[in-house]
Amino acid sequence: MIKVNIGGMNTQEIKDLVEQYSNGKIEAKITSDIDGVQEVAQGKADYYLGACATGGGGAISMAIAILGYGNCFTASMPGRPPKEADVMKAVQSGKKAYGFTCDHVQLAVPLIIRSILDFSES
Repeated sequence: MIKVNIGGMNTQEIKDLVEQYSNGKIEAKITSDIDGVQEVAQGKADYYLGACATGGGGAISMAIAILGYGNCFTASMPGRPPKEADVMKAVQSGKKAYGFTCDHVQLAVPLIIRSILDFSES
């Protein structure tokens, strides 16, 4: 089972979307950003998702600090919604943490979850 930790803002909404789009193949857990990312670093979770106002600040700042910039992806920013091709490329290249804006939760989470599932099944 794939494990996804969720931190930042809108955590319950994100968790609900992960569960809705994962068809029971992903276990989602709400955590603090630090705990969630540390679990990814320790191999206790596979991915971290976080939302904030900018998508690249509070959403994944702890992930960048702990996992390194190369393992993180800003899926959306204000005025720049997530793009399916970019999300797929990020998942395929091994990114473990995804940040996005609160107003793009409904767009970003389904793209990220579908990409993770597609990649894990290939």
